[in-house]
Amino acid sequence: MKLIYNPIFLKHDTGMHPENKKRLSSLGDLPITVLENGEEYLELIHTTEYIQKIKELSAQGGGHIDTDTMVSKDSYEAAIYAVGATIMASKTGDFALTRPPGHHAHRNFSSGFCIFNNIAIAAQYHANQGKKVLIIDIDGHLGCSTEKIFYDSKDVMYWSLHQFPAFPGGGDAHEIGEGEGEGYTINVPLPPGSADEIFMDAIETFLPVAKEFKPDIVGISAGFDSHQYDLLLDLRLSLNIFHKIGRIFAENFNNIFATLEGGYNIEIFPRCLYNFLDGINNNEMKFSERNTDSMIQTFYEYEGRKALTVQLLKKHWKSI
Repeated sequence: MKLIYNPIFLKHDTGMHPENKKRLSSLGDLPITVLENGEEYLELIHTTEYIQKIKELSAQGGGHIDTDTMVSKDSYEAAIYAVGATIMASKTGDFALTRPPGHHAHRNFSSGFCIFNNIAIAAQYHANQGKKVLIIDIDGHLGCSTEKIFYDSKDVMYWSLHQFPAFPGGGDAHEIGEGEGEGYTINVPLPPGSADEIFMDAIETFLPVAKEFKPDIVGISAGFDSHQYDLLLDLRLSLNIFHKIGRIFAENFNNIFATLEGGYNIEIFPRCLYNFLDGINNNEMKFSERNTDSMIQTFYEYEGRKALTVQLLKKHWKSI
């Protein structure tokens, strides 16, 4: 897995916003990829009216489109190429190092720094070709829109590990899908203060379900804001975990790709990213730190939530 990157993503100008261009410029000089324009794929997920709204706002110089999300004069261009880069990554098994991020972007409105839902568009693209798609969302926030878009689908499984409670709300154990999609949404709500051993237990507990689904392609919503020194959440993962989960995903699935979501500490983010890539690519871990532990009360709370999720999914999957 290699990085797909282009400086166009730096032109999404959000000023001093937590989701700003320093997230990518912190990585230094990167190889530049000639990108596919993703505009033609937008309507796989988003409404014509919403797409036009973003395009017009950018043309007018930008502004806030919701409380948390900004558009600048070049944001529409950056966003459509973020979609294109994610589609490219899904075809080549690479990592789309893009911004703006996507997993909070709904069909007809923005949310949580996100404009177009890159991972959902790529998933729908492959689902339309008859493929079964697994989305694993390791961002510390629930990908609320990705969950909602595929909530009634049996062709796309959505598995999220996220802090609960936290923005954007939702994502508790009871949310397992509906209709044909019942059992195809897996939410692992992690209590604030959850550290390495809880996160790894969550991966190991629900990995058999994801494998039983037998996906043809696996997309990772790769957020790194669950690191202990990130700015926006209260999870406590060490750098080591991102290498471990990269290795686990590579060992258990074929046809993996990823696209960037969160991760806002610009000193820590590059280390998380490169550890994840080294894990996927079966390379040695470059960055390490002491493993973290959860308080006993946090672990007890997690165990109760996990037990409920397992109980609800048991009637749908033999492996749990």
